Order: sequence, then structure tokens, then C-alpha cells
Amino acid sequence: MTLLTHAFRGLATLVLTALCLTYVVFWLTHLAPNLEKLARTQGSARMADDAVVTWLANRGYDQPLPVLYGQWLGVLLGSVVTGTDGEVRARCADGAAPATDTPPRCGILQGDWGTSTVLRDDVGQIIATRLALTGKLMGWVLVLMVPGALVMGILAGMREGGRLDRGLSTVSILTTATPEYVSGVVLIAVFATGSFGITWFKGTATAAMDDATFANFTLPVVTIALFGMGYIARMTRASMAEVMTAPYIRTARLKGVRFRDIVLRHALRNALIAPFTVIMLQIPWLLNGVVVVETLFNYKGFGWTLVQAAANNDIDLLLGVSVVSVTVVLATQFLSDVGYALLNPRIRTGAA
Repeated sequence: MTLLTHAFRGLATLVLTALCLTYVVFWLTHLAPNLEKLARTQGSARMADDAVVTWLANRGYDQPLPVLYGQWLGVLLGSVVTGTDGEVRARCADGAAPATDTPPRCGILQGDWGTSTVLRDDVGQIIATRLALTGKLMGWVLVLMVPGALVMGILAGMREGGRLDRGLSTVSILTTATPEYVSGVVLIAVFATGSFGITWFKGTATAAMDDATFANFTLPVVTIALFGMGYIARMTRASMAEVMTAPYIRTARLKGVRFRDIVLRHALRNALIAPFTVIMLQIPWLLNGVVVVETLFNYKGFGWTLVQAAANNDIDLLLGVSVVSVTVVLATQFLSDVGYALLNPRIRTGAA
């Protein structure tokens, strides 16, 4: 199987999986209790049950779920609803179209992500802004986490069972076993509150949204990097230790090749195949796993937006966040599969 065929199959699976996952999320957000909560939030908290049904019908929520999903996705024509109050509401015309007109397609495929009922702004604009903030955080985390983890794993795996291996493995296990909300609180207590005579950093990252500095951005970056670094380091160490026992490595040693050259020229590439996939999978984890850290440091990025959307039953915003999350997870999985096939030709040729 060629690399192009492998990539095409992966891309087709990605699209199909994205449709299935977004439909499940759409179904969950449009369950009766959620729609009732939406009506009472946007209408009146004391709204009677009959009034709730009327409010939802006036806005087209009484249509079959597949139709609503198709309109939201942008593959079906938008709807025009004439309410019992005489007001004409149209998904694609902001309520200005006559009842006899048929709105065009206007879903997320056309760039219409809806409007946040809580933040009162375009969902696409909100997500773009918050995603950029989290992207900045993720970028610095990757800069710190990936090189540090690879160096730790390679050093530990070069001489399996040695003192350096035991020491670095212990550190890796401790960082992985410590949740972000624990390490974050500890770092704030030690380096930001002055309790230990140290006030090098800020305990909040709100100012970093506009102007990230060493003082206000270090603690959230280190908090996230520590947790992911241990896992990557352990995977790299296991892969490196396995490669160092391979027959071709023993042959190189018997030929008198310098140990440094053995590691850099022969062992390193094969040892990085497994960690490559792990590193790629850290990206969706970073995107969705920063919820705790962004909340702890009051950094209003993508994770913070996800919490706000879920807590306030902001359906359009929650759907938009879900679409981005699903896309990032599946895209990184696809890229990791392609990258793995490039690094290991046996995958794309079907060799054993």
C-alpha cells in the first residue's frame, strides 16, 4: 500500500468520524432538558411549560433532529419560521426575510457558527480569539516539554538500569502522577505568594492574554509541561532502551564504533518512532486538557471558553468548541499516522 493510499484512507476515516462525533454532540445539546433550559434562560425563568414549547417552535427547534443538524452543518437550506407572535425568524436572514422566501445554506461550512447566547457575540469570532490565546500557551508548552522530555528519555534509555536511568525515571513518574491542579497550586504557593520568601512569578496569567512576560506566563507553562513531559520521557526511554539492545547496535559496538556515534547515527531515529506518535497526541490533550490550568490561572483561552459554554448551556458556543476539538484530535491523529508511516516504511508496505 502506497503512502498516498494510506493517507487517503486516513482522510476518509477522519471525515466520517468527524460527522459521527459532531452529530452525537449535536444530539446531546438538543436534548429536551437542554432546550427547555435554553428557553427559560433566554425567555423567562417563570415560563410555563406550554410557553416553553411555543418559544422553541417559534425558533424552529421542533423540527426533526437530522434536519436541524443539516441546517447547522450547512448542507440543508436554512429555515424560515413565522412565530405565533407574528414575528418572522430566519436562520440565514436574521429575521428580516419574508415568510415566503427560502434562506440559503448558512451553517458552519459557510462560516456561520451562530451567536453565543451568553457572550452575545459571533461564535466563530469568540473561538478564533480564545483559540489564539490557547495556541500561544500551547506553543510555549511544546517548546519546553518536547525537547526536555526527549533529552530525559534518551539519557535514561542509553544505559538502562544505571543511576541516571533510575533518577530520571523517578522524576518522570512523579511529574506524570501529579495532576495539574496539584502542581499548579504548589508552584503558586512556592513561587508567587511570598510564603517562602520567593515572589519571582505571578499567580495569575490574566495579564498574559495581552502581554505575556516571564513573570506572568512561566507558571502556567511549567504546570502543563511537567505533566506531559514525564509521559513522553518514559515512552522515549522505553523505546531507546529497546533499540540499544538490537542486534545492529551490538554489531556496531563490536566493530568499535564510538558510543556517541552509535546513539546519534544508528539508535536515535528508530528510537523516536514511538515517541513521535505520543508527541502528536499531546496536541489535542493540550487543547482540551488546559481547562484546569486556564481556570486556575484565570487565563481565558479555549479551555476556559469550554467551561463557560457548558456551564451556561450556550448551545452554539458549545457546538463550535466541540467542532474545533474534534477536528484537532482527528487531524493530529491523521498526521501522526502519516508521520509514523514515513518513519517506518513497513507500515505503508504492509511488511511484518
